[in-house]
Amino acid sequence: MPEPRPTVRRRRLAATLVKLREAAEKTPAQAADRLGCHRTKVSRIETARLGISLGELRDLLTFYGVEDQDLVDELVSLARRGKEPNWVQRASLARPSYPDFINYEESADYIRSFQAQLIAGLLQTPDYARAIVRAAPGVLDGNQVDDLVTARMERQEVLNRNDPPRLCVIQGESALRVPIGGEKTMGNQLDHLVQMAARPHVEVQVLPDRAGAHAGLMGSFVLFSFPAAAFSDVVCVEHRTGTLYMETQEETEQYTLIFDSLRSSALSPADSIDMITQVRQELYA
Repeated sequence: MPEPRPTVRRRRLAATLVKLREAAEKTPAQAADRLGCHRTKVSRIETARLGISLGELRDLLTFYGVEDQDLVDELVSLARRGKEPNWVQRASLARPSYPDFINYEESADYIRSFQAQLIAGLLQTPDYARAIVRAAPGVLDGNQVDDLVTARMERQEVLNRNDPPRLCVIQGESALRVPIGGEKTMGNQLDHLVQMAARPHVEVQVLPDRAGAHAGLMGSFVLFSFPAAAFSDVVCVEHRTGTLYMETQEETEQYTLIFDSLRSSALSPADSIDMITQVRQELYA
């Protein structure tokens, strides 16, 4: 049986450890001597095939001369949270790329999301999410549908943390008007959207249809930024069979420009709430 694919957290931790070791001009053999282990173990850690204990991690960071406490805390957090919870594992059976997306979402401190046709996943109600999952073509049994809806609701706990990420969402106007799940479900969804937008770390803007041609015509995307400077931004673009992840500076800068352009074309947060409320009253009262 092949080895399970390492999580995003483990891969990011491994890549960072390689960069830090090379910056410190240390060899894998020297790192192994520091840990009192065989060089093979360091190789497996640096290729994300093996996890690392918190004690070993702190020892290596000291050996590499890392003094940035924020970076140390971030790497310790990645090591501590390297294993996926059961709800992520269950959801990944129906959608293999899901764990990567969830790990990025949980690690980010700033999430920018443009959603042209659907309400952003972090702001969906259970009934709305269930209607979306059931509408997708393919063979999903009842348990798989339940697992995907559960995963979407569990994801939203990131917004209830003591240190929630900043979430900026641009919603296409059509996402407010298409009655996903029926009028009652959609009415409740818009109410929930207004309630979430009232949180201090959540900002919702509506891109009105009258904006015409805009920078997001190529489709929806999510842009993640992370607290540690060593971690580059990541762009996620979902498609039918998975998710495309882009991390090069050129790619992330391009999507940052697109998002900034969309924000300029969208209504202000206050005017957006007025539009959501108006659509709710006109279509789903």
